[in-house]
Amino acid sequence: MTGHAAVPVPAVPGDRASQAFAQLAEPVRRWIWQQGWSELRDVQEQAVPAILAGGDVILAARTAAGKTEAAFLPLLSRVLPGLDGGRPGFCVLYVSPLKALINDQFRRLESLLEACDLPLHRWHGDVSADAKRKARERPQGVVLITPESLEATLVRRGSEASRLFGSLSAIVIDELHAFVGTERGRQLQSVLSRIEVGAGRDRIDRIGLSATLGDMALAREALRPGEADRVTLVESREGGADLLLQVRGYEGHSRASPPPSGPALLPAPEVADASSRRPADMSLPAVSEVGPIARHLFEVLRGRRNLLFAGSRQNVEVYTDRLRSLSEEARLPNEFFPHHGNLARVEREAVETRLRDDGRPTTAIATTTLELGIDIGDVESVAQIGPGWSVSSLRQRLGRSGRRKGKPSILRIYVAEDAFAPTLHPADRLRLDLVQAVAMVELLLDRWCEPPRVQGLHLSTLIHQVLALIAQTGGLRPDTAWQVLCRRGPFRNIGRDLFVEVLRAVARPDAALVEMSPDGLLMLGRAGERLAAGYDFYAVFQVEEEYRVVIAGGKTLGTVPLDATFAPGQTIIFNGRRWRVESIDPRAKVLLVNPTTTALPPRFDGGGAAIHDEVVAAMRRCLAGAPVPAFLDPGGRALLEQGRRAFQADGLDRCSILQVKRDCVIFPWVGSLKLETLALALLARRFQASPLWHTIEVRDCSADDLRAVLSEMAASPPPDGEALARVAAKPAREKYDPYLTDALLTKAAAAERLDAASVPAVARRILDPCV
Repeated sequence: MTGHAAVPVPAVPGDRASQAFAQLAEPVRRWIWQQGWSELRDVQEQAVPAILAGGDVILAARTAAGKTEAAFLPLLSRVLPGLDGGRPGFCVLYVSPLKALINDQFRRLESLLEACDLPLHRWHGDVSADAKRKARERPQGVVLITPESLEATLVRRGSEASRLFGSLSAIVIDELHAFVGTERGRQLQSVLSRIEVGAGRDRIDRIGLSATLGDMALAREALRPGEADRVTLVESREGGADLLLQVRGYEGHSRASPPPSGPALLPAPEVADASSRRPADMSLPAVSEVGPIARHLFEVLRGRRNLLFAGSRQNVEVYTDRLRSLSEEARLPNEFFPHHGNLARVEREAVETRLRDDGRPTTAIATTTLELGIDIGDVESVAQIGPGWSVSSLRQRLGRSGRRKGKPSILRIYVAEDAFAPTLHPADRLRLDLVQAVAMVELLLDRWCEPPRVQGLHLSTLIHQVLALIAQTGGLRPDTAWQVLCRRGPFRNIGRDLFVEVLRAVARPDAALVEMSPDGLLMLGRAGERLAAGYDFYAVFQVEEEYRVVIAGGKTLGTVPLDATFAPGQTIIFNGRRWRVESIDPRAKVLLVNPTTTALPPRFDGGGAAIHDEVVAAMRRCLAGAPVPAFLDPGGRALLEQGRRAFQADGLDRCSILQVKRDCVIFPWVGSLKLETLALALLARRFQASPLWHTIEVRDCSADDLRAVLSEMAASPPPDGEALARVAAKPAREKYDPYLTDALLTKAAAAERLDAASVPAVARRILDPCV
């Protein structure tokens, strides 16, 4: 395995360490000595003066760098002197995205709060009503809470906001990156603003904690919307452990299914029928690839403590089963256990407890459920099936290992590709899964990660917050609601006119979420009262929904996620075959499809999160002939060499359009958002364009005709985003989308799912990729 040394931990001068330690309150200092600490960590040294000075602060440091203590040591030192004779109320709120993380932090902070003679409260759905009642009756100390429980407290007891939160010294937001740019994050921003209004405070300090934030300017804006320049950034200079990493490549049998009859995009390969893997699930493997990967995993993970991120629930089950079978064949105790969201909580917690508290060798095989900061103790290595979807996720996972002093972080990535043949789809010949893994690792080593996408309108969450604010106050004037949520709150890109349009939409008789009282107050309507009374009202997210894929005649083939951008006339890949989308019913969430007359679909591991432009640019650089990375195993080097030869043979170093018989394949080398936008722009001009994986396929089109229209696009102003959005389906993806009008859904889709402004530049790059 090839090693890569990270930046060593710099020494901290003793006088600086003494200054930080000396600023802490006496009970906090005593607790530190009781822990046997010889020094404060780098992020803690920097955080003490920054937090004691007051104001909003972001603490950015690698996983296990001590960010929780970095926040609470100075915060408790701030609040302790003012407790005697002070007004009642909680002094610190800690907000976490996960109940399990709250339980972990409760264990971690319990002795510190006890040393400071302050109560510590857990507050989430699994905590008893009696414990919450006692905390409300005597609000003191620190509360560890989820955004949904915080929302419920405001809605149910809005009149108590001043008593509960009026004395807050600060609000700590853990795993800040998990909230940025999401509906749940926008809800949290709004709830924090409403707490300040309800408590009669101009502002309450916010402390954000995160290990992965790609753009600190966006992180500052996420912590304090509209006032990013007032947020202090504390970035730890502490390096991690040495890094040992390897990307392993495997070449197996082709997974392409026999094509339907008719003209082919490319000649059909003579292979057996493949497994019925859903292309919407990137990581359900073919049987041929599981065996070799599982055997290597068994060899390197057995007898140790590890995490294996398998990519999907199906993959978790497949690899857990195979690794357990290998243990039985070797007559060894099983040490491989699944962990994903469909498992019962008691099953997941048993795996977490075994990793954290049990000395036996254990490997947890997980989806993303163990990616955030749940305490699972010291893990020796991390493995991953497939390239993954983001560098930030890769960094978060890597931070789980190498936490013991002197121990390296270990990362292994396993990538499988189809057996190479000239008859493979052009995208498969490039070995793009392997190339994507290489690109992501190199960006990780360069300390880059994706910035969050934050320009969404979040109209579904805005509706939720309108209802929550009405329920909290009992009724208020529309302009007051706009002032609280938009002018002062996080929905600052929503002007008065758009806010009124949203209110009119949810006040329609068929929506009935709100209504106007005779004296001009916004009140809950019939449906709004019913929703606000429901137990699931406090969460803005909903259970993942999917489109049903239905053949004309009524037979259901299966489901695909709502994440992709679909439009009539486009091609989708499903069960190893191509299907043309005939029509879309976004309300019923149905895609009506028919088989196409083309063949040999690309492997298409679609679904999952969007790929960033920088990742795809790094992929092209890798294929263009950069040095062979030292972290590739022989199988990976062979696959990369195949991909580079195909890149040169197809002329993709000089052009980005391949003519394949009567069709064309475009390689735009841009991220998912721009790629799907360009496909819609071509579809709007009557081209049969379909985004597939990292390509756009255009049916019945010559390369010359395609260059002509791209030249026109390159020389023209960007297309209208809302016009493009009208071409695509606008499903009700978010919880309150069904109450929006088509016009509002179109505005939201244009802002959140498309990048119309990029079309001219992308067209120019396709025409001249060397620019």
